[in-house]
Amino acid sequence: MASSILLSACILAGVPCLPFAQREAWVTPEVKTPGVIYRTFESASAKQLVSYHLYRPKAYDESDTTRFPVVYWLHGSGGGLAGIPALVRHFQSAIDDKKVAPFLVVFVNGMPNGMYVDWKDGSVPMERVIVDDLVTHIDATYRTLANREGRMLDGFSMGGYGAARFGLKYPDKFRAVSILGAGPMQADLRDAPRAGRQRANAILERVYGGDPAHFLAVSPRTLATKRATEIRAKSLIRIVIGDRDETLPANRDFHEHLETLKIPHEWIVLPRVRHETMAVLSALGDRNWEFYRKSFGP
Repeated sequence: MASSILLSACILAGVPCLPFAQREAWVTPEVKTPGVIYRTFESASAKQLVSYHLYRPKAYDESDTTRFPVVYWLHGSGGGLAGIPALVRHFQSAIDDKKVAPFLVVFVNGMPNGMYVDWKDGSVPMERVIVDDLVTHIDATYRTLANREGRMLDGFSMGGYGAARFGLKYPDKFRAVSILGAGPMQADLRDAPRAGRQRANAILERVYGGDPAHFLAVSPRTLATKRATEIRAKSLIRIVIGDRDETLPANRDFHEHLETLKIPHEWIVLPRVRHETMAVLSALGDRNWEFYRKSFGP
């Protein structure tokens, strides 16, 4: 059922469509760009090698003892490899201009449609691979500030949804949560303004077992309700969305949900900005680095 729906959606879109098993890979190709290394590690949850890319600022190699905070960057659907070079230039420029102190960036392999959640059928333990295995590996391998105050989640689109999920579910592991152009933030995946009904139904079937109740149970909305007291006390949160982004209504509804729960957060709507990663970051300007400075402050 899911395969036929997905195939139909790909035909309508005019793009190649491989089965999920072929498209969702734990090891990606390498992206070569200055300041970035490509590595794999043995994941206990996936029971195989998993890849990631890591940006190390120049200051990392200038000291043998300094420890650095870590940003876990979660990409959007379709995979995030193509966006790594532009993001690295963005981060490096801000560090060079002393708008923010140096930090590491882990470019997570969230698969093209991994959704940053453990799949209901158990075939893809995405959440456990990242939150349990990858974070542990990074802290053991690099000079990190290995505590919640040294960890930030940032991500766009599907990655914003993932950042919200992880940050609200694990406030003891991640202090700061940046939610950019996030989706799907609605209560029902069958109502998907960007994905379209056919593709959304295929993802609902494959990732969430075709169960709308399960999709809602693991959603940022439900996680915020369950952990509201702890989140209020510990977490630094922002939600950023362009006013020309189709996901604006769902993000506004989520912002209002957090307000109802009395969870402090920044709510930023960017004028004349569509659903584009670098357009969002460019429009944020220095406000982006203000949030980073707060996140990694004393």
